Amino acid sequence: MSQSPSPLPHLLVLTGRLAETSLRKVLAALQPALFTYEVEVLGLQVAGLMTSEMIHRRLHDVHNAQRVVVPGRCRGDLAPLHAKFGVPFERGPDELKDLPQYFGQGAQAVDLSRYEVQIFAEIVDAPQLTLDGILERAGSYARDGADVIDLGCLPQTPFPHLEEAVMALHEAGLKVSVDSMEPDELLRGGRAGCDFLLSLQRETLWIAQEVAATPIVIPAQQGDLDSLYTAMDALSAQNRSYIADPVLDPIHFGFTDSLCRYRELRKAYPAAEIMMGTGNLTELTDADTLGMQALLLGIMSELRIHSMLTTQVGKHAYGAVKEADAARRMMFAAKQADSLPRRMGAGLLALHDTSPFPDSTEEIRTTAGAIKDPSFRIQVSEDGIHIYNRDGVRSANEPFRLYPQLGVEGDASHAFYLGVELARAQISWQLGKRYVQDEELRWGCAQLRASDPPLAHRTPDDKESSA
Repeated sequence: MSQSPSPLPHLLVLTGRLAETSLRKVLAALQPALFTYEVEVLGLQVAGLMTSEMIHRRLHDVHNAQRVVVPGRCRGDLAPLHAKFGVPFERGPDELKDLPQYFGQGAQAVDLSRYEVQIFAEIVDAPQLTLDGILERAGSYARDGADVIDLGCLPQTPFPHLEEAVMALHEAGLKVSVDSMEPDELLRGGRAGCDFLLSLQRETLWIAQEVAATPIVIPAQQGDLDSLYTAMDALSAQNRSYIADPVLDPIHFGFTDSLCRYRELRKAYPAAEIMMGTGNLTELTDADTLGMQALLLGIMSELRIHSMLTTQVGKHAYGAVKEADAARRMMFAAKQADSLPRRMGAGLLALHDTSPFPDSTEEIRTTAGAIKDPSFRIQVSEDGIHIYNRDGVRSANEPFRLYPQLGVEGDASHAFYLGVELARAQISWQLGKRYVQDEELRWGCAQLRASDPPLAHRTPDDKESSA
């Protein structure tokens, strides 16, 4: 006797009056049916102003729901609600248009906790820094994702505290490499206990016999793969582990040929450990580094290159380590899923968003038509910036055209607030980024510094909508 299928879970979705119509449309469009649901308007205009305390006062029945979904911006602790009603309460996405992804339709949650590329972050001017300066820089790189701190030595520059630096970094729990073309400095670093030595050549392989550090070998001359192969074969004959680096050259100085050499090396030595140093591209090209790191990590993923040397010297390259960390995680997740590196999180989307304008101009105007209070709301569509209250919608593509229509000349604090928000909205519209009123723009892993929390410009009242 066949069993009847188990009933679909029943959800209760809480919202405000302004979002009710759009919410019902989004939920009705979910296919196939994943659950049954009811929508309850909790007696306020703006869903984003909902709080857990408000829900506790106003919600009297969950209507046999197995889960209750509240707006993503709902403030407060949801645990007491679970205790009161006996069912889980959970925050949905910030934007209701993102509900399909939230419920597993479209982009799926991605595990970005794993990676296979170890990042060597070079302190290029280590001899010129104090020990405290080296530790501070290394700590910053490690927080951004570096696995190995590379002490870069400088030509004809003494490094008297090299050994002390290696030991101090080890005491801080960090792996260390020493990068020099001087055999004496490589020997000193190796004898101090560093983990890796950069960059040995065929003529300096004898150093590897003197110390335990893993050698990273490069060609004797630019593009000379034969000399690199000779060094690799010699180390293999000694049963020594090594990492080979054919060296990535700058654009117009052999860049394309050097990329091809990595492929040639992988074909010739299928099991070899390989390193790619990216600084010759990221540092020596006046372009945002984030996309470069993504592309290079994609090449490394295809060629099974498991070590990367990166630098942060030029001001435009200050986020290179953090960007490399985000890129390696994305590429690993895509490789494991046998998929394109798309919809793997927004860490590498600094200037643009995949879905920057969730609401059309028509939808915004429909929402504006329901507003009954004087507080301003700001939204962005593909057509421009829209600011509205009970007096109607004002639309333009830059704030100076909007300001004369707002009537806030006599209220300096309100005018300042609207100026900040309209400026953010303009940037979002110009670049194609997602704008959310009262939130900072999101720049992915390209953001180097976080702002202080904003001072409250108003006190929301749960009985009346607020800007």
